[in-house]
Amino acid sequence: MKHFQLFIDGAWTEGATGQVMTTENPATGEPWATFACAAPQDIERAIHAARRALGDPAWCDITQTARGKMLSRLADLVEENAQAIGAIETTDSGKLLAETASQTAYVGDYYRYYAGLADKIEGAVLPIDKPDMHVFTRREPIGVVAAIVPWNAQMFLTATKLGPALAAGCTVVLKASEMAPAPMLEFAKLIEEAGFPPGVVSVVTGDAENCAIPLTRHPDVDRIAFTGGPETARHVVRNSAENFAVTTLELGGKSPIIVFDDADLDGAANGLIAGNFGASGQSCVAGTRGIVHRSILDDLATRIEAKMKAVQIGDPLAATTHIGPLCTKAQIETIEKTLATAKAQGAHIRFGGAPLDRPGNFMSPTLVECFQPDTETLKVEMFGPVMSLLAFDTEEEAIALANDTPFGLGSGLFTQNIARAHRVSAKIKSGICWVNTYRAVSPIAPFGGYNQSGYGREAGVGAIEDYTRTQTVWINTSDQPMSNPFVMR
Repeated sequence: MKHFQLFIDGAWTEGATGQVMTTENPATGEPWATFACAAPQDIERAIHAARRALGDPAWCDITQTARGKMLSRLADLVEENAQAIGAIETTDSGKLLAETASQTAYVGDYYRYYAGLADKIEGAVLPIDKPDMHVFTRREPIGVVAAIVPWNAQMFLTATKLGPALAAGCTVVLKASEMAPAPMLEFAKLIEEAGFPPGVVSVVTGDAENCAIPLTRHPDVDRIAFTGGPETARHVVRNSAENFAVTTLELGGKSPIIVFDDADLDGAANGLIAGNFGASGQSCVAGTRGIVHRSILDDLATRIEAKMKAVQIGDPLAATTHIGPLCTKAQIETIEKTLATAKAQGAHIRFGGAPLDRPGNFMSPTLVECFQPDTETLKVEMFGPVMSLLAFDTEEEAIALANDTPFGLGSGLFTQNIARAHRVSAKIKSGICWVNTYRAVSPIAPFGGYNQSGYGREAGVGAIEDYTRTQTVWINTSDQPMSNPFVMR
């Protein structure tokens, strides 16, 4: 089987304790690769290297423009290797090659975007109220960054962290999920090839006790960028109390998609399918709560069912496949349990509803019609291909149902009334709202959530400032020495 090592301080290495884990191909259920696991000693080495690299002239003394050129080189390498990295990600996680390869290629734009911003980080001269003082600010790298990325959109979620961090001049210890870490460990080869000095980026993986906890609580970590689940995030926040690291969290959600009675129904059906069955439902912005005007619900559901019958389920490496396996068996168990509860609550499963009888972690795409807003499938993030529909009668009711969640990452609405689109999107409590589309991303557009979907934003111009801190410099321009030392100027 293929074996992946850790990448620490510019070198490939086994973990300090020699621990190795095996990763399975979700499409077959068979082991396909092994990977080294980090121990606390490895995390110590990676953070020490990152701290050292912050003061290494090869990194800290190069121009911001030179940093941008390194990022541009990384962007080129990512695009050149997109197909190969995508194939590894598909084999390791079960996500469709059509998506992993194209997504990997597209994140080259993220690195190129931040390459362009690297020499746009500016300070300011302040119009201070003391005529004998010249006061200005400069923005400096925040320091060592712990970037923690889940398995479900690895290249994208890495780029949203690594791009601005490196453009700002930070150093990064990147932790890949132990669920399916292979593509991130393969990606580390490109960091080396792009010319980043040793220690600027290390890539590790391993379990919580030996890897994640030592990383997030380490006193030399200045910033934590975490994407994952709410329970793990609570531990991350507690750990950050040890180092007071600036922390951002992107935690997924239970996103609503509202369909009004004037919507283009085929477009809305495609939007709901994209929001629920794209990436086999394994998306943090999955629009799993379809909130549909009562007058069109049955018509829309019928259209969705017709499209679901044409969905091809199978080998995620095949170009004709629409839905592949789920990454873990635990996801199928969660879905089965949630559907059983929903049925007991009176929900009606209109399509699907069971795992497929074949090797691998395959779940049939499922359509659930709900009659109560507290139905279990409307509450639980299942991370699988399950769509729930719930009727509404008025615009106010639709907004209330959309906001009836502790989460607030994504949302969508379908309407041909532009005034309604503006009005309703402003009232939905989510970090992102798509109108007459779904699951669109760009390096230019901020990405993040409200409430239990976390805090902070990734992508966009503002993200680069989140990896800097401000120093204020006061220069006395007077020829006179300081006078009374006991009075604040």
